[in-house]
Amino acid sequence: MNAAAAANASAVTTGQVWAWLAEVADPEIPVISVVDLGIVRDVAVADDGACTVTITPTYSGCPAMQVIADAVTDALRERGVAKVELRTQLSPAWTTDWMSEEGKAKLKGYGIAPPAQQVIDISGLRGGAAGSAGLAAGVRRGAIAAPRVVCPHCGSSHTQNTSQFGSTPCKALYKCLDCREPFDYFKCH
Repeated sequence: MNAAAAANASAVTTGQVWAWLAEVADPEIPVISVVDLGIVRDVAVADDGACTVTITPTYSGCPAMQVIADAVTDALRERGVAKVELRTQLSPAWTTDWMSEEGKAKLKGYGIAPPAQQVIDISGLRGGAAGSAGLAAGVRRGAIAAPRVVCPHCGSSHTQNTSQFGSTPCKALYKCLDCREPFDYFKCH
């Protein structure tokens, strides 16, 4: 590394690294960055300019993680960061709650319904011997209601799941019963 690149690398801040990573597109959904998606969990820059980036896959076995890791490393090296270390953190598991609101808006603009909040029905069984499964006192059991998925094309909530498997494993296929357009839905995790 030449003297100018070494000086640049030692002057790198965590804020710059976050900004650079916000430009790294997800390979499966190029309209959203790996930062907006919530894959990048942490960034640390050492005094010598070495950078450690912690990433969490959207789900175990995500086929895009190696491509994402390479894109993160390349983005930082292109900006003069000579030493890049990637760490994969599996716990806590990634959740769609980590997606930015801007990222969810980008998904919608791209024609993919963003994750919808699910309502949990906790009116199920309660406690001890009274519970048919012998549940411990205070433990609640219920079902998770189907999400209310809004069509990204027309805004209607009159939609129907046609397949739990969409164009990628993290998406499901829906259709709008009003405008009749099919669309992907980014599943809640």
